[in-house]
Amino acid sequence: MNFGLSEEQQMIVDTVRNFVENEIYPFESDVETTGIVPKEVAEEIKRKTIDLGFYACNFPIEVGCAGLNHLEFALVERELGRASMALNHFFGRPQNILMACTGDQREKYLFPAVRGEKMDALAMTEPDAGSDVRGMKCSAIRDGGDWLLNGVKHFISGADHADFVIVFAATGEDETAKGPKKRITAFLVDRGTAGFTIRDGYKSVSHRGYNNMILEFDNCRLSNEQVLGEVDGGFAVMNTWLYATRITVATMSVGRARRCFEYAINYSAERKQFGKSIGKFQGISFQLADMITEIDAADLLTLNSAWKLDQGLNANREIASAKLYASEMLARVTDVTLQIHGGMGLMNDYPIERFWRDARVERIWDGTSEIQKHIISRELLRPLGS
Repeated sequence: MNFGLSEEQQMIVDTVRNFVENEIYPFESDVETTGIVPKEVAEEIKRKTIDLGFYACNFPIEVGCAGLNHLEFALVERELGRASMALNHFFGRPQNILMACTGDQREKYLFPAVRGEKMDALAMTEPDAGSDVRGMKCSAIRDGGDWLLNGVKHFISGADHADFVIVFAATGEDETAKGPKKRITAFLVDRGTAGFTIRDGYKSVSHRGYNNMILEFDNCRLSNEQVLGEVDGGFAVMNTWLYATRITVATMSVGRARRCFEYAINYSAERKQFGKSIGKFQGISFQLADMITEIDAADLLTLNSAWKLDQGLNANREIASAKLYASEMLARVTDVTLQIHGGMGLMNDYPIERFWRDARVERIWDGTSEIQKHIISRELLRPLGS
């Protein structure tokens, strides 16, 4: 097995790393302080990403994009993970689920999204339905040839900038031996549609400026042409296009952990106590050894899951393992880095306290750690008939 990167893959890493350091890092402090990404900054990041040829690089060549495979895209996301989520959002990675667009949908939604002319957001989570997707109450019912959408979604990232939202709603119910089972359908809903309101969400301690929004639907009328995929086929488009989003959390966790580790090791070498650098003390040096070992392990887990997808292999367990381990690794690395910095780690003179706060959400979104463990154990036991 070859664990090294090809020349092209290393070029991807170097290009994105350079972009992040020069085009995103300089704005992080202001965004952290204000909680706002200025429109001109967002547009500039987007324009430069397009000029670089990396906008929507997760989409295939057939729709005019770079066509990176899963492994190459994981390398991109890993480097973006070093930067503020609020800012790297404009590097532009539309939802892959838009590949399910057909006919006129491709001209109205898919192509404008990959060209950077429109931005999308994904709306699944509800106040009473997070990991339990079939428990969603947001529903769409037939009304003549149209649909009427009603309900509430929350924790919707990117909706403040979105021109349209991909909304999942219950469109029926089947009786099964285990009780009622909801049918789910995906819809493409334009900002400004009557009955569709986007309002500010909750104030989060993680990823300031990367806002979560609340979406409200009150008899929001949609045409049948706004169904993404098949009616009642929401789970099919989810399973086809969304399962790999957990790799994003894993890769970004690795990238952020590596940036954090750089602060830890540099501080350990520079900070003097009792006449020598603190990195000379086993209490610190052993922690550095543990951190880099965990970071490398998470990196390999993540890249392996992406590689398996590129081979056409089932990687559901590996992706869940990568998301679980990398997100929990990030929590440990940021906490130890803060501890190494002592009281200064809690001060905003360093970005350490930001990394520490931002790390907390990674174990929650895109499936909690407990959900990942459920997926892993289910994949292990299923072949045994259990």
